[in-house]
Amino acid sequence: MLEKPKFLQGTYSFNGKGLGSPFPLVPSVMYKVPSDKRCQLTYFRAGNSSNELVYFLVKRDSTPMRYFPVGAKSAIHIALAVTEDLHPDTTLEVQLAAPAGTVGEVVIDVGLVEF
Repeated sequence: MLEKPKFLQGTYSFNGKGLGSPFPLVPSVMYKVPSDKRCQLTYFRAGNSSNELVYFLVKRDSTPMRYFPVGAKSAIHIALAVTEDLHPDTTLEVQLAAPAGTVGEVVIDVGLVEF
């Protein structure tokens, strides 16, 4: 079985809409598993420049899958080895939630492996 790493990475500016209102990053941070592959998340890293707690919401086919809180002016690295498989044609999207009126930038690096 040939494994192929994939990465979702970038730096994104944001304006918070409330912790209960996650929103898509611009440009969108999405990944669709090819129809002839499976995939697994291997790690999630993120940094937050703002003075407030924010969180990233990873959605699987528009349904919440994982929440990753990142403290004010902080960063996280979470190893996700041996989590559930993402089946063919599954779509992942990373969204952000921040307190209303909070502005800042976030950096994300999500590692996946296709097999």
